[in-house]
Amino acid sequence: MFRWLIVILIILLIGLQYRLWFGDPSLPDIWQLDANIELQQKINDDLSQRNSELEAEVQDLKKGQSALEERARSELGMVKEGETFFQLVEPDSEK
Repeated sequence: MFRWLIVILIILLIGLQYRLWFGDPSLPDIWQLDANIELQQKINDDLSQRNSELEAEVQDLKKGQSALEERARSELGMVKEGETFFQLVEPDSEK
């Protein structure tokens, strides 16, 4: 009788171990999901930081005339009224 109890307990243990390692969800599946969650959190953190930087830039553009002026100069090539724009052209060095 005691032998049968040990055999049944061993079979139950093997069955539980099988489900743990190969069932749905198994430990490897859970480990993969944890890795995916960690990667997604890193991506979310990076995007949150980018959003914060963009929000700060938007606030700066809304409040500060100098930031708007700087952006117009660098990205659009605009000049103030009364300024003179000089463009320097370097000669070709092939001649």
